[in-house]
Amino acid sequence: MKVTDFDYELPEALIAQFPVEPRDTSRLLTLNKVTGAVEHKAHFYELVEELNEGDVLVFNNTKVIPARLYGHREGSGGKVEVLLLTPCGENRWECLVKPGKKCPVGQVIVFDERLKATVLDKTDFGGRIVEFTVDGIFDDIIQEIGEMPLPPYIHEKLEDKERYQTVYAKEKGSAAAPTAGLHFTPELLEKIKAKGVELEFVTLHVGLGTFRPVSVESIEDHDMHSEFYSVSPETAARINDAKAKGRRIIAVGTTSVRTLESASTDDGVLQGTSGWTQIFIYPGYTFKMVDALVTNFHLPQSTLLMLISALAGREHCLAAYEEAVREKYRFFSFGDAMFIR
Repeated sequence: MKVTDFDYELPEALIAQFPVEPRDTSRLLTLNKVTGAVEHKAHFYELVEELNEGDVLVFNNTKVIPARLYGHREGSGGKVEVLLLTPCGENRWECLVKPGKKCPVGQVIVFDERLKATVLDKTDFGGRIVEFTVDGIFDDIIQEIGEMPLPPYIHEKLEDKERYQTVYAKEKGSAAAPTAGLHFTPELLEKIKAKGVELEFVTLHVGLGTFRPVSVESIEDHDMHSEFYSVSPETAARINDAKAKGRRIIAVGTTSVRTLESASTDDGVLQGTSGWTQIFIYPGYTFKMVDALVTNFHLPQSTLLMLISALAGREHCLAAYEEAVREKYRFFSFGDAMFIR
């Protein structure tokens, strides 16, 4: 299949620049993955009506770190922007660095008197491996001087860092938020539980894949970047029990899908495990664990649009997106939501 098979027209005015308040008052489009039928809900909190007693909602509890750092090159004083992606050893991180051409191996980047980084190596995607020298506690310094790494299509500064964080975020390590989860409030989660829906949590630290476009013509030639995931044995046992009883496993966000599918065996048994995944889900993929999905509206030609097309069919998804454009839904990270059932 070609990348252009997953294109659609999106007016720039529909790219959400701010999150709505309260979180759960964004809009919700439902898509029947079998028939392609679309329905519109005025508010996300109406998701409760779409859920059944016994359903299992699986959330990604990763926590975004303020991963965008600004510093200068030691010697020249030239400005440098560093985006932390993945830890890869003690005080070592895989990063995106701008301007990369001016940060060769050996270059020292100064952030403040407590934090420096030395470029150790280049990566195959044009990034850098850096080693930090820290005077103090790294996490505390990052929290103080770092900025939330908002996607490039968001041009407005976010005043409240917590709005790019899910209310259930727990495990630090992401360079981007699992944005489908941004719609949930503590009150909505309680209403969902009261209906008899089980809430489960897995972890996938969102990395470069979120920022990296598909640059090849044929999607089969695209290589996904590795991301770390974890599923506890207790969580796996509960989800397996629910699956065996025919209850729906509903992923909240594409990162939860990728975690569940990466940790499941070919015969549909979820493993309590952790590791690195490069799973790339596109039409033709056979789902082993996920039955339904809560998700946002994704970029044209993106791996995320390909993933939902694998679940609901490319034609159904693109038709639903055209409907969403006509109805002026808000798109991408701070936008409205979609429930594929």
